[in-house]
Amino acid sequence: MQSLSIGAQFAALAFLLVLSAMSSMTETVMMASNRYRLRSLASAGHRGAQRAIDLLSRTDRLLGVILLFNNLVNVAAATLASVITINLFGEESWALAAGTVLLTFFILVFSEITPKVIGAHYADRLALFVSYPLTFLLRVSYPAVWFVNLFVSAILKLLRLELHGENKPSSLSVEELRSMVLESGQYIAQKNRDMLVNLFDLEHITVEDVMIPRGMIESIDLRQPTDEIRKQIATSYHTRLPVLEGDNERVVGVLHLRRVASRALESGFEVEDVREMVAKPYFIPADTHVYTQLQFFQENRQRMALVVDEYGELLGLVTVDDIIEEIIGKFTTSQPEAHAKLDWNTDGSALVDGGQNLRELNRRLDLDFPLDGPKTLNGLILEHLEDIPEADLSVRINGIAIEVVQAEDKMVRLARIFRPEASAESSGIDG
Repeated sequence: MQSLSIGAQFAALAFLLVLSAMSSMTETVMMASNRYRLRSLASAGHRGAQRAIDLLSRTDRLLGVILLFNNLVNVAAATLASVITINLFGEESWALAAGTVLLTFFILVFSEITPKVIGAHYADRLALFVSYPLTFLLRVSYPAVWFVNLFVSAILKLLRLELHGENKPSSLSVEELRSMVLESGQYIAQKNRDMLVNLFDLEHITVEDVMIPRGMIESIDLRQPTDEIRKQIATSYHTRLPVLEGDNERVVGVLHLRRVASRALESGFEVEDVREMVAKPYFIPADTHVYTQLQFFQENRQRMALVVDEYGELLGLVTVDDIIEEIIGKFTTSQPEAHAKLDWNTDGSALVDGGQNLRELNRRLDLDFPLDGPKTLNGLILEHLEDIPEADLSVRINGIAIEVVQAEDKMVRLARIFRPEASAESSGIDG
């Protein structure tokens, strides 16, 4: 070392700092790279991605080879800096201290922070290239890395922190997948992103959340006159209708209108004909998860089910279309949709039906009504007030102002919702 000129020693020190910078950047690149993107490239035949995946499958070896060379380079740089300081200023303590401080500054700025910031920003690109030299270095230094890792493994076992399954790909929870979809940005179109998020949400939604409430079900009542039943069959927009009978509205079955429509126009058509043509009703409990129910529909070749509570009382009706709409959103049908025009008016309010589903309100109007209790706006207002409201009563729930416009038959028939930013400026509304 003494035979080298001062210029050569400075050049060697600069070279060591560059090697230290490359080592630091490599460590950050490998740890910050997107493993799922690397697996995708590897499956497509990219050799660099395959090497990176192989290295990441054993983090102990990967970190071992990186840190081994990084520390060797840093120690060599510190030794060389001391030699240069002694050659220039002698063995003065102030000179050695100043040299140490200056070298620490250069290592932090040029060999640690700057390369690691670069590596973190371009991790996915650089991982494909740095995997080649890393693989070579690991092969060359494998005995030293293996020997060092013996002590590392012993310490981990002593601390009961032994890691298992390093060769297995890390798994993602549903919430992590959901977050990845939400943060996908430009890679997935907004509509497709919404559909994927809705799929994840199906695990937390029950049929009670998406069903048509009992009061909104169109059904055939066998107690009605034959002419009324015939007219209903001829004019209904649905293909299947539940058939009820008795004061307690007992479900007799489900009538497929296409099978009975032509017969209903005949003069000899009677109520008993309806009773004979109904199919056996398909009942499901209200707490059945939507995703599970979709599978049941497929397995049982059903398209409609009647939702009942724990006492067997009819709560509502759910169809395959209702579940599909939870995934892809509302789509156009031949049925007049009462809620199709659900939107904010120019004055920042929206007039909605009391039986409107809260999930639909949250989705269409971008609101934040609680969904862990009642499923409809009427139920939410009744639960909040703990009383049957009258018209012109106003209430605020979750910061959203609601005015009862029409109350009838012990329920809210019509309500006006104010946009949160608009309702915040309103006065005289409390709850």
